[in-house]
Amino acid sequence: MNFQEDLWLKEACAGNLEAFNQLVTLHQDAVFNSAYRIMGSFDEAEDITQKTFISAFQTIRSFRGGSFKAWLMRIAINACYDEIRRKKRHPAISIEAGSEDPDYIEADYWLPDQSPTPAEISEMKELQSAVQHCLQDLPPDFRMIAVLADVDEMEYEEISRIAGCPMGTVKSRLARARLKLRGCLEEFWELLPRQIRQKYEDRK
Repeated sequence: MNFQEDLWLKEACAGNLEAFNQLVTLHQDAVFNSAYRIMGSFDEAEDITQKTFISAFQTIRSFRGGSFKAWLMRIAINACYDEIRRKKRHPAISIEAGSEDPDYIEADYWLPDQSPTPAEISEMKELQSAVQHCLQDLPPDFRMIAVLADVDEMEYEEISRIAGCPMGTVKSRLARARLKLRGCLEEFWELLPRQIRQKYEDRK
């Protein structure tokens, strides 16, 4: 958290709406992107984002320090869980920590290249759709942890606080999520960028 954000946060905790709006501007894209990856719908992501910041404003006096982004993301994740349960799209699945090595599959195996060349733009759009399809096939618990780790690039400890589960469970679920994502993306082999296909071949 930088000095300016810290100042806005202190003022927002004191009831300054303008300062809170600055925090909204700073974090709204991250909240929306995570909500979209989890819910798979722009409309639902917009709704989750709105609910997150309304709830944050109503409860900001309860913020006790630490990462404000992590605090926001916990509100957003809870809102996603509530919506998933409400619509009964996917039952929440609780899986105990397993023995998989969480580093077995690197995050960038399934994340699209962040700097595509012009010739790859069309292919990358298709890959983005494939990634979203595969994310939606994950159980909600796996999907949320994969998004926090590999999209938001949060540390295990931070994810553990947000998800409300032990760090070992975070690592296990992330490992299983990456395995499932890899298996799913193999169905879209021709869409995968050359460097990602090469990584897979190197691991065989």
